[in-house]
Amino acid sequence: MTGDRPRSGSGAALPKLVRQTRERLVELLRSADADAAEWVERVRAAKPPRPTVVVVGETNRGKSSLVNALLDQHGLSPVDADVATATYLRFTTGSSWAASARYGDDAPVDIPLNELRNWVCVGGTPPPGALPPRDIAVHGPATLLTDLDLVDTPGVGGLDAIHGDRAADAAATATALLFVVDASSPLTHGELSFLRSVSDRVETVVFALTKTDQYRGWREVLAADRALLAEHAPRFADADFHPVSARLAQLAASAPRAETADMLRTRSGIAELATTLVTTVAGRTNMLGEANTMRALASSLAALTARLEAEERALTTGEEEARSLRERRDELSAERRSASRGWQLRLRGELNRARVECGHEVARQVRDVQYWFRRQIDGADRAQLASLPGHVDAALRLLSARTSAMLDHRLARVAELALAELFSPAELAVIRDQVARSARPFVVMRPAERRQQTAEDRLLVFMGGSMGISAGLGASKLAMLPFGAAAGLAALPLVVPVVALGLGAGWWIGRVRRHGADKQHMRQWLSDALADARSTLDQVVSEQLIEAEIQLSTALDEVLGRRINGIEEELREVDKALRMGSAERARETQRVSRTLAEVRSGAEQVEQLLARMRELGPGRGGPGQPSGTTTSHGASSG
Repeated sequence: MTGDRPRSGSGAALPKLVRQTRERLVELLRSADADAAEWVERVRAAKPPRPTVVVVGETNRGKSSLVNALLDQHGLSPVDADVATATYLRFTTGSSWAASARYGDDAPVDIPLNELRNWVCVGGTPPPGALPPRDIAVHGPATLLTDLDLVDTPGVGGLDAIHGDRAADAAATATALLFVVDASSPLTHGELSFLRSVSDRVETVVFALTKTDQYRGWREVLAADRALLAEHAPRFADADFHPVSARLAQLAASAPRAETADMLRTRSGIAELATTLVTTVAGRTNMLGEANTMRALASSLAALTARLEAEERALTTGEEEARSLRERRDELSAERRSASRGWQLRLRGELNRARVECGHEVARQVRDVQYWFRRQIDGADRAQLASLPGHVDAALRLLSARTSAMLDHRLARVAELALAELFSPAELAVIRDQVARSARPFVVMRPAERRQQTAEDRLLVFMGGSMGISAGLGASKLAMLPFGAAAGLAALPLVVPVVALGLGAGWWIGRVRRHGADKQHMRQWLSDALADARSTLDQVVSEQLIEAEIQLSTALDEVLGRRINGIEEELREVDKALRMGSAERARETQRVSRTLAEVRSGAEQVEQLLARMRELGPGRGGPGQPSGTTTSHGASSG
């Protein structure tokens, strides 16, 4: 397959260049700041998170069948047109096959593998009182799981509104996205809209074109898909496409002859797709570790630059630098002692602004969720209506996660604005490095408590049978009245269908009325649930911001103290420089200037490498991966 060939050009040489630059700059850092060099090495030694491939696609595209084929465990992930969207299946490595429902920090609940369908399908019946899990983990000894985790997002259904949002959020946290389309027709409007929405959030995307054994024209569909991507989602125009057939892989598993099995496996294209995923994800994971190291280097080099610039000023300006440092020390000391503490007032103002912004955003998202689910209720049948509470629960979990991420982003911005008010850019470089090396950030957000699922009130309307019997008996009486009992007996063959018709009509009327009452009850339940959710989120935001104000005030006071101590140390260096002879000062100035030039050059190289690493986006898969290749494995065309 062409996807296995290393890409020529700068992308293939990038890992080597990153390694060489990192080794040289760590040595430079070690000669100037041994503690900083040791911290960078610790960052490099830290293991990146386990790589994850999230499988996304519209309903009935063959996602679960493809996952089963990739794991060589046909029937493991439930294949059903009515698979629910509320629960993800996360497949990870294990010594034997086992499954468990996970509830955040709570202990997982074991699930027999043969009962997975009951937990993830709309028509399934989980144990009485079982709450919807955050996700379901399935452990097993599949070869593919040795290198990565695979997440099946069943029943994404249309990739719009809430469904698309949940899929996009899952994809954004993945190392790679496996987007599943089938060979029945080109990409839909919903699929293209989804891809546009995630284009800035997902780095690596691989496409699987399923059911190639069922449609002879899959090559024309593939060409149409590429054209549509080029027009509507150009970031993915060069992404890898893998024509596959899960059915051929399943037939290979039960083929009577080894030669037949090998032929079917080859034509299925599953092995080539698995190889691409492993290679792509491995490359992305390795580069993620290198990118973390590069960012640590950038932080340490910026702090070292500020320190060397201060040394250079001390050696060249002497008394003038000392006077400037004393003024800065007195200014920061006054800020720290001030009763009004202007920086605290500014901090409180920024936190209030964050509170208002978060409140507006929570209200908007709750309105969107309510509007979407009201439309679903209007068009739902009985089975879909029964499954809606689980979907609402999943949407509220998504809303909670988004609120937490939004609050985290706002607080980071508040901290940055508060620091920028207090310190100069050079001082900020030192402070950022100190924060990066510390064990905890300025603000530590406590996790929100898991929302407990309450029992759903069911509106039961008893109709149908009684109405049908009444209508049927009334019809029989009308038939017998004019002619007496004998005529009534003679008319009995006609009365029986009338009774049956009465029963059927009554049952139908009762069912319609009951279904309408259920919908009205569900609308009321939805309004109550979302009102409760909004109240809870508003309370969490307020509590977090109150805690954040305390933490930020304390942290900024500590930062002010550290900066004042740092200025005192710089003053000692100035005094030391003033006591030097002219020759010694010239030599020291030359050494500092030379080191400063090397550090500035190294910092510039780090930024350039980080920019190149960020450019390894969708379809490129990381170093060593080709751009825009399509496998040619000979998948069956009919």
